[in-house]
Formats: sequence, structure tokens, C-alpha cells
Amino acid sequence: MSTSDTTSLLSAFNALGLATTSNSSSSTGAASSATDTTAATQSLSQADFLKLLTTQLTHQDPTNPTDSNTFVSQMAQFSTVSGIGNLLTSFQGLASSITSDQALQASSLVGQTVSAPGTQGYLTSGGSISGDFTLTTATSDAKVTITDPTTGATVSQIDLHSQSAGDVPFTWNGTDTNGNTVAPGVYNIQVTAMENGKNTAIATNIQSVVDSVTIGTGSSGLQVNLKGLGSVPFSKVTSII
Repeated sequence: MSTSDTTSLLSAFNALGLATTSNSSSSTGAASSATDTTAATQSLSQADFLKLLTTQLTHQDPTNPTDSNTFVSQMAQFSTVSGIGNLLTSFQGLASSITSDQALQASSLVGQTVSAPGTQGYLTSGGSISGDFTLTTATSDAKVTITDPTTGATVSQIDLHSQSAGDVPFTWNGTDTNGNTVAPGVYNIQVTAMENGKNTAIATNIQSVVDSVTIGTGSSGLQVNLKGLGSVPFSKVTSII
């Protein structure tokens, strides 16, 4: 409903000394001030609107009746606003349902291994770190370098040599360049490959174990908490191993 329509109806309503039924304090305050149209609009329910409309029809000048098209227009505008409000409520319910469904699906991942974009992997005692990367073109030399996240020192390097374009898997067995088993913990993983004659850093997907999931609020969304690595958005998980 437009501001002028609302003000017109409220003026007619006030002239009769009537009060709205849904929110008397807000409606009375809005009706007493001709300039406070925002508060009046917010407190005007569908029942109030119909009561105002009926009152205006009853007390119109019989020698100069209001154009019926005006009333039809007012009712159509009010119905539109009401419909938008109902639609918003429906979407909020749908969003809540989708979030709950995602949480249910994600909870089944606890204890499972998933693959997600990352530059770090968590090495368990006696375990290994696996992942993959994608080459846009064939390469004559691809390498996976594992470094200590604190010192930056190279711990191990895996030579994958020539590889065709496409997805390339890799696994580090948890030993250093001398073949000794290293301590469990977080390690940096970097892949480089010769592409078009240049040594290029390639993005990696790292496999990790899911410890728990967190239902985010607002724009944060659902988060998957990876063992030793923190959380990543559920939408970033590329595959379940």
C-alpha cells in the first residue's frame, strides 16, 4: 500500500476516533501523528486495513463517492505486501530445512576421509598423506615437496617425472629424504610442474580425516573440521574417499 493511501485511510479512521485491534500502542501513536507514516504502515495489519476500508466506505460523501478503482487498487497493493511477507517466511523455512539437511549429511562424514583444496596435510603416527592435483597440459617434470611449516626446511620430495594432462594422485609415506620416519604433525605440501617451459605451482587437494562438523551462522555456512588442520566450508569438499 502506498504512503498516501495509508495516510488517507488513517485520517478517515482517526476522524471516527477508532483504534486498531492488533497493536493499539503502535497504531494509536502512528494515527496521532500525520508525519509518522512509517510506524503506521508497520502496525497496520490486514484486519486493520479492512476495518479502515469499511469505515471509509461507510462514511464517504454519498454525493461524491470515492472511485471504486481506488479501493481495488488499495486492496491489491495490500495483498501484494502481504504475499511478499508470506513468501519471505516460506523461504526462511526452506533455508532452515536445507541447513538441517546439510548438517545431517555432513554429520555422517565424521571419521571419514575427504578431499579438499589445501596446502597442508596432517601426518598421523605411522601414517601417510595423500592428495591429487590437476594438470591443464602434459608435463615433463612434476614434483611434490613436503616442508616443515615452522622452519620451511624441505623434509621430503617426491619426483613424479612426466605426467599427462588431467588429475594426478600422489602419496607421501611420512619419511624424510634419508628414509627416516618423521614425527606426526602438520606439513606443508607444494606441487610444481613444468608447464609451457615454466616451473609452475599447482593447486592441490589434500585428503584429511573429518573430526566434526559445525553449523555456521549467517554467511559462514556449514563447516567441516579436519583433523589437525582446522575447518573448511562443506561446499569445498571435492570428494569422499
